[in-house]
Amino acid sequence: MIKTEENPTFLNSFLDYSLTYQKKSPASVDQYNCDLNMFLKYMKYHFHLTNEENFDDIKINDYKLSDLERITPEDIHTFISYLSLNRKCGPATCAKRISTIRIFFKYLTVTTNTIKNNPAQNIETPKLNKRLPKYLTLEDSQKLLTTISEDEENKNKERDYAIITLFLNCGMRLSELVGINISDIKFDDCKLTVIGKGNKERTIYLNKACIDAINSYLKVRPIDAKKDSKNSDKALFLSSYRQRISKRTVENVVSKELQKAGLDTTKYSTHKLRHTAATLMYKYGQVDIRALQELLGHQSISTTEIYTHVDNDQVRKAVEANPLANYK
Repeated sequence: MIKTEENPTFLNSFLDYSLTYQKKSPASVDQYNCDLNMFLKYMKYHFHLTNEENFDDIKINDYKLSDLERITPEDIHTFISYLSLNRKCGPATCAKRISTIRIFFKYLTVTTNTIKNNPAQNIETPKLNKRLPKYLTLEDSQKLLTTISEDEENKNKERDYAIITLFLNCGMRLSELVGINISDIKFDDCKLTVIGKGNKERTIYLNKACIDAINSYLKVRPIDAKKDSKNSDKALFLSSYRQRISKRTVENVVSKELQKAGLDTTKYSTHKLRHTAATLMYKYGQVDIRALQELLGHQSISTTEIYTHVDNDQVRKAVEANPLANYK
């Protein structure tokens, strides 16, 4: 929950603009607030505008626009160094903070013309090492599903099986899964509608495994779901308390089932099931990269391209397939 009374007016205006006009998700706006709070606290410390010795106790609600106009690119570089050295932030975290600062100053200089100069315009982003996504193999995925389906002691077996099935087949995000309402599913057309990042709506097509898993769960889903602020009575997935299932509960379900299947829970997680779906579709289904981008709801194609990696077996087969492989 953002404490607007602790922010300067111009920061609250930016957050309202991001939520209302830019259609950013509440989670994204919360992150903007966190990033910019730290940035403004640092600038008060950096310019000796506070006597507070404890960084986290620095107040920013009295921060002035004239103080913003003092900030130079060098000052922002100093802040990034502070993040790296004092806060032990890695390149990815620093890059996200820089992105927030850029968006913030663009709002102030271009959107509202509140200040004249943009000190963040040419700030470079730290170079990131591209890491291949971790994912379950096809065999591990099948093992996970079999483990759930054969677990007669799990009273939520049908629900948990449907959750894992949707993750592994559709590659949806955790927030998208918990937000599904029964009315979002069009059984005749085998598709459902989800709300992704930036409150963007997209269609996810359901294969037979997904439809069967959902139908099996609906037969045992509690019919007396609670009517509350979360619209639990409309939710597809319910907790044991007959409320819309929470992200934490889904994470616990995934972790528990991974462990039962003998899979490493330090290596795999809920988000890794999304990676698994994308990788299996690309590897075995020969899905076009643009189609995969649409399916996953990625804004940039570069984000989707991490799934175009190939494993050593594919590299070996590529070499063996060379027409000169048997030439003497």
